[in-house]
Amino acid sequence: MSTDNKIILVTGASRGAGKGIALALAEPGQVIYVTGRSQSEGDAPLPGTVFATAKEIEARGATAVPVVCDHSDDTQVKALFEQIDTEQGRLDILVNNALMVPDGLTLPGPFWEKPLGLQDILNVGFRSSYVSSYYAAPLLLRSERGLVVNTSSAGGGCYMHGPAYGAGKAGVDKMAHDMAVDFRPFNVAVVSLWMGLLKTERSMAVFEAQPELY
Repeated sequence: MSTDNKIILVTGASRGAGKGIALALAEPGQVIYVTGRSQSEGDAPLPGTVFATAKEIEARGATAVPVVCDHSDDTQVKALFEQIDTEQGRLDILVNNALMVPDGLTLPGPFWEKPLGLQDILNVGFRSSYVSSYYAAPLLLRSERGLVVNTSSAGGGCYMHGPAYGAGKAGVDKMAHDMAVDFRPFNVAVVSLWMGLLKTERSMAVFEAQPELY
């Protein structure tokens, strides 16, 4: 396997961090699968679609494969990895970035005064990273040097947005540690990446709506 010819999957790449990561990896020779639920503008409150991300990847010289996938649905996730297996036969890099960002996440106050739906982040974010890694494992074992990246934040180690958010981030951090133990004999590394504040579509919308806070 050439170091310039990697098979990559970035989940949750219609916009935000996932899109940025996919574009950063987009170099000639790379094959980058990107997933997302947004097929057309207007499908989500924020701009961006999985197909628009794929178009930008192609413009940078890499090969892009957009796949519409809801990471809360294990059947769709399994089908995604079956597609990669059929088309590529291996996976070199998995970026677990898909995340459900619930309404009210940044509201002030204690957790019991916020919507119960904030715990949805434990499904698409925490649980979905486990499911994707589970189905990716056989493909990663066929790579000369595999890599799994869980996107996380400092919220895994301090108070940030409340206990649901913190538990989700701490969970993917610990998951990376323990998966690394299992993967080590097979030359697959696992890391959890604390990304910090990013200039994403969501962040900019918050800044524009509440400029006095920033």
